[in-house]
Amino acid sequence: MSLKDDLSAFAREAGFSSLGICRPDAIPDAQDRLQSFVDDGAHGQMSWMAERMEWRGDPTALWPEAKTVIMLAETYTPDHDPLAVLGHPDRGAVSVYAQGRDYHDVVKKRLKRVGRWLIDQVPGAEIKVFVDTAPVMEKPLAQAAGLGWQGKHTNLLSRDLGNWFFLGAIFTTVELDVDPAEVSHCGSCTACLDVCPTDAFPAAYRLDARRCISYLTIEHKGPVDEALRAKMGNRIYGCDDCLAVCPWNKFAVAARDHRFDPKTDVKDPPLAQLAALDDAAFRARFSGSPIKRIGRDRFVRNVAYAIGNSALPSLAAAVRPLVEDPDAAVADAARWALRQLED
Repeated sequence: MSLKDDLSAFAREAGFSSLGICRPDAIPDAQDRLQSFVDDGAHGQMSWMAERMEWRGDPTALWPEAKTVIMLAETYTPDHDPLAVLGHPDRGAVSVYAQGRDYHDVVKKRLKRVGRWLIDQVPGAEIKVFVDTAPVMEKPLAQAAGLGWQGKHTNLLSRDLGNWFFLGAIFTTVELDVDPAEVSHCGSCTACLDVCPTDAFPAAYRLDARRCISYLTIEHKGPVDEALRAKMGNRIYGCDDCLAVCPWNKFAVAARDHRFDPKTDVKDPPLAQLAALDDAAFRARFSGSPIKRIGRDRFVRNVAYAIGNSALPSLAAAVRPLVEDPDAAVADAARWALRQLED
C-alpha cells in the first residue's frame, strides 16, 4: 500500500469517515467569490471574513511551504428528525451540530492524531491543523479534494455521507497524490432553497448571511430586524432546515463518535427554563458546548424571540422579567415578545 492508502486507513481508524487530498492552489476562484460576497455586504457583521482576505482566499499564502492539503470529514448524522421540534413552540430548536460536544475540540484532537502519524512516517514533515477557526475556506478545499460539493445551500454534501458532517484540514509539507475534484450533483432539486424560512438564498449556490437564521442566532449582535423575527420561529441556535431536507441524506452515514450525541438538557430544551438563565447558569448548562461561545445575552435574546413566536400566553410570565434586563437587546426582545403574545 502507498503512504496515501495507509494515511486514509489510519484516518478512518482514528474516527474520520472520509479523506481527500488536493493542492493548496486547487481553489483559484475562491478569492474572487469571497471578495464578491464581502463587497455585497452578505457577510453581515462577520468582519473576520473580510480580514486576512489574502490568506482566506489563497491557501498558498496562508502557509507557502505547504505542498498538500488533507481534508477530512467526520459525521454527526442525527438519529432523529431535526425538524420535529419546530412543531413544539414551547421548546427551543438547537442545531444538531451543537447538541453534543463542541466539535472544535473533538475534531482538532483527532486531526492532531492523524498529523502525528504522518510525521512519524515521514521524518522532517511539518503539519498545521485547522478546524473552522482559521482563515481557511474548508468547503471549496473539500470539494477540490473530492469529499463532496457545495450544494445550492452552499454547504458541503456528499453522495456517500449526505450533508451531516464536520470538516477538518491538515496542511503539510509532504507531497501526496491528489484526488479528483467533485462536481455538483444537485440537478434540478431546489428543496433546500424552498424550505428556507427567511429566503436567505438570493440564487442557487449563493447565501445572504444577513437573512440566514444560523447567522442571526449565532453571529449577529444586537437586535434582529423585526421583519425577520417572526420567521425565526423557535430556532434559538442555528437552523437545520436546508440540511434536513436534502435528498442526498438518504445516504447519510451514522455518527461514529458518541460525544456528538444530543445532551438531554440541550436537545429541545423548554423555553421557560432558558429565559431564566443568568450568566453563571448559562455557562454551567452549556459547558463543553459550542453554544457557550455566543454568551448568555445573545442566547437569551433568541429565547425571547422564540417565546414571542410561540403563540402561548402561558410563556409571558417567563419572558416578562427580561423587560428589565441589563442587556438592551434582551430587553428589546422581551418587550417585542410580550407584544406578540398580547396580540
